Amino acid sequence: MIVPFPPGGPADIFARGLAQGMHEPLGQPVVIENIGGVGGVLGVDRALKSAPDGYTLGFNSGSTLSIAPYSLSKLPYDVKKDVGLITLVVRVPEVLAVHPSLPVTSLPELIAYAKANPGKVNFGSAGGGSITHLAGELLKAEAKIDLVHVPYKGAAPAVSDLLGGQVQMGIFDVPVLLGHLRAGKLKALAVTSAKRTQSLPDVPTTAEMSYPSVTSDNWYGLVVPAATPADLQKRIHAAAVTALRSPAVIEQFARVSGVASPGTPQDYAAFLAAEQAKWSQVVSTIGFKEN
Repeated sequence: MIVPFPPGGPADIFARGLAQGMHEPLGQPVVIENIGGVGGVLGVDRALKSAPDGYTLGFNSGSTLSIAPYSLSKLPYDVKKDVGLITLVVRVPEVLAVHPSLPVTSLPELIAYAKANPGKVNFGSAGGGSITHLAGELLKAEAKIDLVHVPYKGAAPAVSDLLGGQVQMGIFDVPVLLGHLRAGKLKALAVTSAKRTQSLPDVPTTAEMSYPSVTSDNWYGLVVPAATPADLQKRIHAAAVTALRSPAVIEQFARVSGVASPGTPQDYAAFLAAEQAKWSQVVSTIGFKEN
């Protein structure tokens, strides 16, 4: 199973849980290979270009299928032709966090500070065109503030620099920030979801703070090369759904705020179409294009 981000990030956490859960139904271990770069596009491309024999699976982040087609001037794969959708795996809330050195304790205070100090606040992301990047762009556009974007090769290195104060803020998947927030190393200002998250019950949503359109739930899915025979796709789907419905995986995901979300390939296609409609509009509104 190819994970398109470095070890230690949220994609890696969820992929390992899924891989363990698929071991028994498949009757063989599922080995993780981390291939990071270009906001997850490199790893997904490698998975989709692998032999369609059912032995290589891709663990895709939301951005690789719903944002990259609109934000990258050249995408090495065609989402409509090259991707065999297996199932949505997990949905993950994101949280806006800041370094303690930033003199703010709420989203309105952050916006006021950024307005008073244009171009002085920078935010890290898991890569240009990732949901973590566009969530920041969405906030910039809605709040009419000037923030400076600093892209990284995955959430893990971006969070490392956020902890060190090299960047002052970031919007990341809750699991990758939870330990640091609980330890007081970072401050959580808002959850970019429609409702509060169980693991951070005291953190308000962006909607509660008068920014209802600043929502950026992340999600991950399972894909194979489109040419993979239908019977193999069915077998992989059955194993993945069995894993995602198992109490062990549900609980493992829930511990880090992930909601296991198994469904049919048709469910995944409908969900993906809605995400593409949302993010393509954001990309065109902010005029973002990456070479």
